[in-house]
Amino acid sequence: MKKQYDFSQGKRGAVVPTPPGKTRITIRLDDDILDWFRAQVHAAGGGNYQTLINTALQDYIAHRREPLEDTLRRVLREELPKKGARPPKVLQRTG
Repeated sequence: MKKQYDFSQGKRGAVVPTPPGKTRITIRLDDDILDWFRAQVHAAGGGNYQTLINTALQDYIAHRREPLEDTLRRVLREELPKKGARPPKVLQRTG
């Protein structure tokens, strides 16, 4: 090694510090899953596939915690046309 290199003040570990609220982990994902997330980022013109995976996991957790009634209301709002449409009338059985 050349004498002009001085690593006496060097530190081991990640070069970029982990931001607060984030934890650096190692995870094994199927190749097709990782390819899909990378392709989504590429199609969007750039970004970070890890951020996209994090967002997908957050969405999954949010919907898993969502009560059934809230889920039904959300789906109806998303699926029914916004202008002038009314939900179909529910026929009640008699007798």
